[in-house]
Amino acid sequence: MSDAATPILSVNNIEVIYDHVILVLKGVSLSVPEGGIVALLGANGAGKTTTLKAVSNLLRAERGDVTKGSIEYRGERIDRLSPNELVRRGVIQVMEGRHVFGHLSVEENLLTGAYTRRDGRAAIARDMEMVYAYFPRLRERRSSQAGYTSGGEQQMCAIGRALMSRPSTILLDEPSMGLAPQLVEEIFEIVHKLNVERKVSFLLAEQNTNIALRYAHYGYILENGRVVLDGAAEALRGNEDVKEFYLGLGAAGRKSFREVKHYKRRKRWLA
Repeated sequence: MSDAATPILSVNNIEVIYDHVILVLKGVSLSVPEGGIVALLGANGAGKTTTLKAVSNLLRAERGDVTKGSIEYRGERIDRLSPNELVRRGVIQVMEGRHVFGHLSVEENLLTGAYTRRDGRAAIARDMEMVYAYFPRLRERRSSQAGYTSGGEQQMCAIGRALMSRPSTILLDEPSMGLAPQLVEEIFEIVHKLNVERKVSFLLAEQNTNIALRYAHYGYILENGRVVLDGAAEALRGNEDVKEFYLGLGAAGRKSFREVKHYKRRKRWLA
């Protein structure tokens, strides 16, 4: 994926404030190329989820607001659109924590993803088959109550529900959270296939830097609400600071992230 590819999504120097006083994002800028997978990396509390919610306009429900900067999708400002309008334009967020409607069946959950569509039952049925082709396990559990399926199945259901809206861009928040390594690998493989075969662009927030950089084309590392490092995924994987602080593979061997003083990281990255 070329770094110079046309951006489908551009976040331009945004600041986010909660409750009119708490500054959470401080001048964050990033772009997602059309057909790209971009990873948003960083520790818990770095601002990854807030960035995704700023794009999908879900901040207001939590008393947050984008107070500076702009967000553009296909060259058009979107930071004042409703989440529904964004879904119609092809942008949808898969929330952290595998949000499914627990009392509905897996198939009913998937159908809720098509609520903005106006192209008829036949097209929706075709897309349902497409989702089942990517997630065979969901086909097996289609009539099961979603709240009683496994964590991995709920994550698949949440991504499948997003696909039913026919998105061109998916904002994927912490897809690996709480899942066994084998399931995490399976879900990232499906993300890769959707990107290659369906040309879906992804902005994914992820604490598991190792797996995210294996599947992403480009990455941004957030710390305390700022982007402190960005680059092609391959370059970030080879970066000594990233190896030491996020992959635990510094020059002296495995090292705990917490052992390194904050100012030292900042000095090296921002020098």
